[in-house]
Amino acid sequence: MDIAPDGEKGLFMGETEDYDLIILDILLPKMNGLEILKKLRAGNKKCPVLILTAKDELQDKVAGLNAGADDYLTKPFGFEELLARVRALLRRRGDMVQTILKIHDLEMDTLRHRVKRAGQEIILSSKEFSLLEYLMMHAGELVTRTALSEHVWEHDFDSMSNVIDVHIARLRNKLDDGHAVRLIETVRGKGYRIAK
Repeated sequence: MDIAPDGEKGLFMGETEDYDLIILDILLPKMNGLEILKKLRAGNKKCPVLILTAKDELQDKVAGLNAGADDYLTKPFGFEELLARVRALLRRRGDMVQTILKIHDLEMDTLRHRVKRAGQEIILSSKEFSLLEYLMMHAGELVTRTALSEHVWEHDFDSMSNVIDVHIARLRNKLDDGHAVRLIETVRGKGYRIAK
């Protein structure tokens, strides 16, 4: 969970990170929540946004929903209601998220936690699966080691270790064994890319 101290930082975080859900106040220093929301939606960010604010007039709610909010909750609120609304938004998002990822002859079923290449199932550890899923969700893009450490390893990651390199090597061995086309490209000194 990340917390932004002001609107400018919140916008930066919303534009540069991949969040499952954003809880947004309207009354923020430096930039208000509605401006942030409009800029995120203009930049095609589809992450669910729940506005949580003291502004409880009807026109405030209409403005928030029209700006692209998925839900609007006013203060004071019951914590149980907040949790219920968060769960509902995450369920709705789950319905919209693509569950079958395909690149060349590689196919990942994120719901069933299965990977196949050329029809043959590949058994991956949970970390290898998460690593491959992140690469496939960003197919064609350079994925930095920092991005992988933050999204796959989260907090228990030692930036000085070679754990990413080891997992990438194992993943390559499992994916490319017996196949002419190598799927994961190393971009020297920067990170990795899986071709579209």
